[in-house]
Amino acid sequence: MDIVFFLEKGIWLGCAALGFGMLFNVPKRALTSIFVIGALGGLMKFFMLEFEIGIVLAVLCGATLIGFLSVFAAHKRNCPPITFSIPAVIPMIPGLYAYKAMIGIIKLTSEKDPMVYSKMFFEALNNGLTALFVLIVLATGVAIPLLVSRKSTVKRIQIDEK
Repeated sequence: MDIVFFLEKGIWLGCAALGFGMLFNVPKRALTSIFVIGALGGLMKFFMLEFEIGIVLAVLCGATLIGFLSVFAAHKRNCPPITFSIPAVIPMIPGLYAYKAMIGIIKLTSEKDPMVYSKMFFEALNNGLTALFVLIVLATGVAIPLLVSRKSTVKRIQIDEK
């Protein structure tokens, strides 16, 4: 992959994450971190896709990186980790696969030839399952680092014992 093309992708991924951060009205001190986290998580996904690793595993690795970087940024910027992780992970949502699955299902309603129908059915099913599994690993990849580091992020909670 051309390095300039790769860096351009990173800039656009960071801009998308930044836009969602502004849409969700996050604090200004978090915007720079959201840009960097979104860019790095998306670049991890595209880097792994470049080496022909499956999209589900690539998204899992990118979302996990976003989760860990969000925990780190939460300690540095004094915001909850979710402030960083959600806007950064939204650009990785598989809209194209969901769109292709929906269009395939719509086309199935008018198809009469059984051979064409079965081909279209399996393409729509493949796209739908890909979208579903990518959404599952997005949620899992962001949640695992937050759950693993939960003990260290609640270290300031005081419990009154009477």
